[in-house]
Amino acid sequence: MKELTYIVNEAAQGFRLDVYLTAQMEGSRSYVQQLIKDGQIVLEEGGRVKKAKANVKLVKDMQIRVSIPPVHRLEVKPEDIPLSIIYEDHDIIIINKPRGMVVHPAPGNEDGTLVNALLFHCKDLSGINGEIRPGIVHRLDKDTSGVMMAAKNDLAHIGLAKQVKAHSAKRTYYALVQGNIEESKGTIKAPIGRHPKDRLKMAVVFENSKEAVTHFTVLERYGKQTLVECLLETGRTHQIRVHMAYIGHPLVNDPLYGYKKMDFPIQGQALHSRTLDVKHPITEEPMHFEAPLPDDFLACIAYAKEHNR
Repeated sequence: MKELTYIVNEAAQGFRLDVYLTAQMEGSRSYVQQLIKDGQIVLEEGGRVKKAKANVKLVKDMQIRVSIPPVHRLEVKPEDIPLSIIYEDHDIIIINKPRGMVVHPAPGNEDGTLVNALLFHCKDLSGINGEIRPGIVHRLDKDTSGVMMAAKNDLAHIGLAKQVKAHSAKRTYYALVQGNIEESKGTIKAPIGRHPKDRLKMAVVFENSKEAVTHFTVLERYGKQTLVECLLETGRTHQIRVHMAYIGHPLVNDPLYGYKKMDFPIQGQALHSRTLDVKHPITEEPMHFEAPLPDDFLACIAYAKEHNR
């Protein structure tokens, strides 16, 4: 069993234990909380040792001892999960991912993912991203639906990944956001990095961040909400969600960046990957893919129209 020790400095005073350890260990907050729950973390302050609690506030010079149990190796198994396939050939597969589906396995989500479904459906997937993320070139959040591509072999994976990195793979999203955006279009250029206090979130920050650019076009206005099309120039984690919240127009029903209580008929943020333009990684043929708005997104639009009369 691996043992880690941290001594709280002045800058960390007042932080919650779980938030602090999530940042220090570069893991997930849920993993840290599970370690606390399992009694794997103890605190020592003034010579007294006590059991840790997730919400305890840190004090300068407090010692934190963490016992890391042996890693549970994820076994990724094929699962007969229906897929909505937009296109497929020997090299690539384009999926219309449903809202609520996690892309790849992780502790706490070891089955029922898109990867489990792809392994059942496809004979081969690229191995560049390892056993847990075979074939995955880019990802969508669990509660973001729509067009997503995967590679069936390493050569195809390299070709697709190059286009994503060079920003030549064009991806547009539809988002229903709060408020009335007066401009017909605009560009949000603001760097994104980990939120300085809440490690579950991303934020516009100017240290330890990466360039992020989102172009948006207003499609329809409903008074209190606006339907926009977003074109990603970069692909940062939660980019559209962070950028729209940054300009004062968070996505409808966004649990991390939006308003806390909403009555819209959708689980998770109203965000849909609408189109993908990419060159075939082997033949270099230009290809265009679309995924229609799902019923829950259309229901949100209907709700916005009805309640803004």
